[in-house]
Formats: sequence, structure tokens, C-alpha cells
Amino acid sequence: MLADSIKYILAAEYEANQVKLIVLNKSKESIEKTIADGEATVAVAQKRARAEIDQLKKASDSKAMESAAELASTTANRLATMRARAEKRLDTVAQRIFERIVNI
Repeated sequence: MLADSIKYILAAEYEANQVKLIVLNKSKESIEKTIADGEATVAVAQKRARAEIDQLKKASDSKAMESAAELASTTANRLATMRARAEKRLDTVAQRIFERIVNI
């Protein structure tokens, strides 16, 4: 009877150790799968972020080009206005100089 009890105890311990090994292996598999899933999620997020950055860069470049073109146009218009005023004043100044020379 004692021998049977010892056999049952040893069998239960063996079975408990087997269950522990199974749980340990499943835990390791679960951890590995979780890590792999996490890395895949990070990779997808990085790819999405890179695409979004590229899109924002293109939009920013486009906006900068539009602003530069608008600034160039505005500057050209101001230059033309200033040149027209200067030419008008130049004619007036030339006429006054001519009148002073003639009246001397």
C-alpha cells in the first residue's frame, strides 16, 4: 500500500512536471508570437508614417512653389510699377533740366 501511494505520488509529480513543461512551452510560443506581432505592427506603422511624411513633404513643396511664384509675380508687378514711376519722373526731370539749360 505504501508502495502504491509512492507510485501515485511519483506519477502525479511526473504528470505535474509534464503539465509545467507544456505550459512553459506554450508560454514561450505565446511570447514569441506576441513579439512577432508587435514587430509587424511597428513595421506597418513605420511604413504608414513614411508614406504620410512623403505626402506632407510633397504638399509642403507644392505650397512653397506656389508661394514663391506668387511672391515673384508680386515682386515683378511692384518692379514694373516702380519702373513706370521712375521713367515718368525721369521725363519730368529731363524736361526741367532742359528748361533750365535753355533759360540760362
